[in-house]
Amino acid sequence: MSKKGRVLVAMSGGLDSSISMSLLQKEGYEVIGVTYRTYDYKPELKTGRETACCSLDSINDARALSVEHSAPHYVLDLREEFYDNIVKDFISEYMAGKTPNPCVLCNSFIKWNALLKKVDLLGCDYLATGHYAQVKQQDGRYFISKGLDDDKDQSYVLWGLSQESLKRTLFPLGQFRKPEVRALAKELGYENLANKRESYEICFIPDDDYRGFLKHEVKDIDKNIGQGDFLLSNGKTVGKHKGYPYYTIGQRKGLEIALGEPMYVNKINADNNTIVIGPRNELMRNEMKVGNYNLMKYPDIVGEKEVIVSIRYNDPGAMAVISKKENYIEVKFHNDVSAITPGQSAVFYEGEDVIGGGIISRQ
Repeated sequence: MSKKGRVLVAMSGGLDSSISMSLLQKEGYEVIGVTYRTYDYKPELKTGRETACCSLDSINDARALSVEHSAPHYVLDLREEFYDNIVKDFISEYMAGKTPNPCVLCNSFIKWNALLKKVDLLGCDYLATGHYAQVKQQDGRYFISKGLDDDKDQSYVLWGLSQESLKRTLFPLGQFRKPEVRALAKELGYENLANKRESYEICFIPDDDYRGFLKHEVKDIDKNIGQGDFLLSNGKTVGKHKGYPYYTIGQRKGLEIALGEPMYVNKINADNNTIVIGPRNELMRNEMKVGNYNLMKYPDIVGEKEVIVSIRYNDPGAMAVISKKENYIEVKFHNDVSAITPGQSAVFYEGEDVIGGGIISRQ
């Protein structure tokens, strides 16, 4: 084993994970590649292609890169675990009138857990991924900090990682910007990698059509739920919608209703299949509750703490005061924020550092 240690590198076959392996090997680590398969392509959904992270082509690309680095390569089959814990949660959240973020749950509770088991099995010291983020340490606590590239920073989706996971995780790209990574790939002779298309969709919904996915997965969804009423905030019925699972807070397009001004989804009532809509100003809120939280930088939140809170991916965040209650964190924003969405993640920042995060449970 090298003096630096042995690293298990999560390989998707894409640019970021491939360059991560190259950087680690250059730094003197012994590297081993691993690719996980989480989901099977379903041609009946008419997506037209396999998902980039789970296709046989991506597995073969990852294996070829590993061989080029004289590194062993393994494939982990996580399909059953992924479906039971991530896909089923995604469905149940939409059926409860919420909007989930499956990538956060997958990172925290599927990928890292499974990969760290493989780390132990192979006698590795660390796990590395191609995320644009950093792991830092202070007063014996490990925490996520933002990546150097603001446009690619992925700290938001990593708030659920445990102290044990963080202690053993490396992010080789945390100090790089994306253009630098592409340039490095070209220098290394990986022209195809440098120009490879990036995937931004949910891995099991590669065409971004979650409504079609729900129709495929939830038997008789339209028959059992059907149309419901669009309501104004005063309770007045102003039209019909296609069924509450097909909408999300803040949605404007696709409402198919004309009331003389732009209208947005303000509240989703799964119990009676109604959706409250209204003008943009009615989306504004200054408080929310966050459950299922995980704390990183500090072991606890004592009293009130002023932080920056991001309520969705790529959200620059807003200043707020957080305080811990019995089983949730209360968030009070300094100014109103738009479209707080139950089911999405709220992440608490102190400067560039992630204090922790959780799931928005209520506005």
